[in-house]
Amino acid sequence: MALHVPKAPGFASMLKDGARAYSGLEEAVYRNINACKEFANSVRSAYGPNGMNKMIINHIEKQFVTSDAGTIMRELDVEHPAAKLMIEASQMQEAEAGDGTNFVVVFCGALLEEAEELLRLGVTSSDITEGYEKALQKTLDILPTVTCHEIKDYRSLLPVRNAIRATVMSKQLGNEDFLADLIAKACISIMPEKTTFNVDNIRVCKILGSGLQMSEVIPGMVFKRFVEGDVTSATKAKIALYSCPVDIIQTETKGTVLIKSAEELKTFSQGEENLLEAQIKAIVDTGATVIVAGAKFGDMALHYMNKYGLMAVRLNSKFDLRRLSKAVNGTVLPRLTPPSTEELGYCDNVFVHELGDTSVTIFKSDGTESRIATVVIRGSTDNYMDDIERVVDDGVNTFKGLTRDARFLPGAGAVEIELAQQLSEFADTLPGLEQYAVRKFAKALEFFPKALAENSGVNATEVVHQLYLAHKQGKKTEGFDIESEQPATVDVTTKNIFDLYTTKYWGLKYAVGAACTILKVDEIIMAKRAGGPKPRAGHPGSDDES
Repeated sequence: MALHVPKAPGFASMLKDGARAYSGLEEAVYRNINACKEFANSVRSAYGPNGMNKMIINHIEKQFVTSDAGTIMRELDVEHPAAKLMIEASQMQEAEAGDGTNFVVVFCGALLEEAEELLRLGVTSSDITEGYEKALQKTLDILPTVTCHEIKDYRSLLPVRNAIRATVMSKQLGNEDFLADLIAKACISIMPEKTTFNVDNIRVCKILGSGLQMSEVIPGMVFKRFVEGDVTSATKAKIALYSCPVDIIQTETKGTVLIKSAEELKTFSQGEENLLEAQIKAIVDTGATVIVAGAKFGDMALHYMNKYGLMAVRLNSKFDLRRLSKAVNGTVLPRLTPPSTEELGYCDNVFVHELGDTSVTIFKSDGTESRIATVVIRGSTDNYMDDIERVVDDGVNTFKGLTRDARFLPGAGAVEIELAQQLSEFADTLPGLEQYAVRKFAKALEFFPKALAENSGVNATEVVHQLYLAHKQGKKTEGFDIESEQPATVDVTTKNIFDLYTTKYWGLKYAVGAACTILKVDEIIMAKRAGGPKPRAGHPGSDDES
């Protein structure tokens, strides 16, 4: 009989063999904080206009070169549960505001780094989280008082361009004026009179070749494909849209036809051809000049379409077909039937154009209010164009944010220093232990101007000192001057460097929420994976950490 070895008391006695439990400050809390600090430091170097790019090769060997924190986190397969909480907070920020993902991670990491010092001094994690929540509440109260700019008319090009310039600048320094102009034009051109702005109505088409300065906005839609038939253009086009193949219709049931002579065979095939011709003729009779299908065009169908002068466009994506139907105000039909007048779409110009060595089909609307606009991006490499696409996405999301709340805060670290200064004064009024946490919260806000300075190769301590000096004198809009080679400050309103109010508001909320959640964890229980992969090195539950 085998010797029975009793299990150690505690969680080990309740869980399966091989399960692990970590508890207390050293084993759980500090370990979580260290993992989050490491992750925050890795994306902190990508913060701001001079932030460094990261090269990421994901699990399917696809390569990304970007400084966009949202993309970095989406493509990294992070396993640590505490770091995952930070990533989830930043994903919530992406969904809510469309920008500011790096802000959430850097701030959450800074709060945890400052909390670690307090924990080592003997302050409990509940006191720290209470202080952080008080500081957040005070920050959100202060935030509306430090707004420095508001857009009155978001259909006017110049104010909108100036407002989204800083968002573009943080990813593409040097091209910010051109790209901000491009994004502002695209957004204003499709801004509806009554309903809200839809981000999905700004499409991006990336075409390799030429340079970024050749990029343009086209009212309507652009598809990277050639037409199927011989007709390559149509003006004042009426468009019939189908989600089915344009071909001889297959019968739903299988049937057997007994053909006894060559004459019967000719008659049979002639009947099919006549039927297809009648269908195409019926579509032409409705006034349609373009047929767009989400499936293949048969050879015989193309023959009749060329005969009647119909333009044939095939789209591979059902989503593209849906968007086009919205752009041309048509209805997608599931069967090859003649469309009614209401079901036909309309477009001013449909034509084939060549950009570089790529043939594109353009559906262009000349009307004042196009439903969809496409930003055609030109560039030398796919990676570069992908990065420009992310910039366009951030710019469009900023425009959507300003249509809801048009208030802006001073950028370049100005708002963070102003908040830090006011929070330090607020901490002096608190009697309990939470005052230490509020001070650390204020110190964590200094990480942003420091990151901007470090990434620009300037002495960060000197920059923060100068910013505090300016803000003590009442210059609330004084931020870090990124163009100066020496530590210097500048009035951000003269340089049009603004941060959207809602982006900062949600960023603060999500970062503090994630930091407090991580600090409230005092025990990690790792159940044994049943036949799953072995835990990775450096992950709680792997042998090299015990």
